[in-house]
Amino acid sequence: MIKYQLETHSYEETEALGQKLSKHLKVGDVILMNGDLGVGKTTLTRGLARGLEIKKNVKSPTFTLIREYQDGKIPLYHMDAYRLESSPDEDLGFDEYFNGDGITIVEWPQFIKDEVPDEHMSINISRLSDDDRKIEIKLHGQKYENRDFGDLI
Repeated sequence: MIKYQLETHSYEETEALGQKLSKHLKVGDVILMNGDLGVGKTTLTRGLARGLEIKKNVKSPTFTLIREYQDGKIPLYHMDAYRLESSPDEDLGFDEYFNGDGITIVEWPQFIKDEVPDEHMSINISRLSDDDRKIEIKLHGQKYENRDFGDLI
């Protein structure tokens, strides 16, 4: 596993990090996004979408479970598994997304941990202050470890 750690100091910096990160992503990538409510998971995802040239406004999928954005260079599937904490998840078709034609981002992945592929990227966002965030990116599996993410820091 390879790990990167960095900080952002504003909403705009967090979104810009997402945009930079998007340049390293490929079809079939799975990103697990961890962090407390309101810490910036959707902000980072919005930057990723912008980097993929997605025109639609990216919103949190909290009440819809999955938001699909098809209008960019690569489709983006943004999931929120929080509401699945006490629900069975075996029939929701996660494999179709994880092995599909786009990039999948999962917020609150601990609630579907048995469904998540072994090879994935995990991003943990922690609040340091009102504006400052610590962002830790971990690359799990050879398909990610063979990429150079060094320009992110």
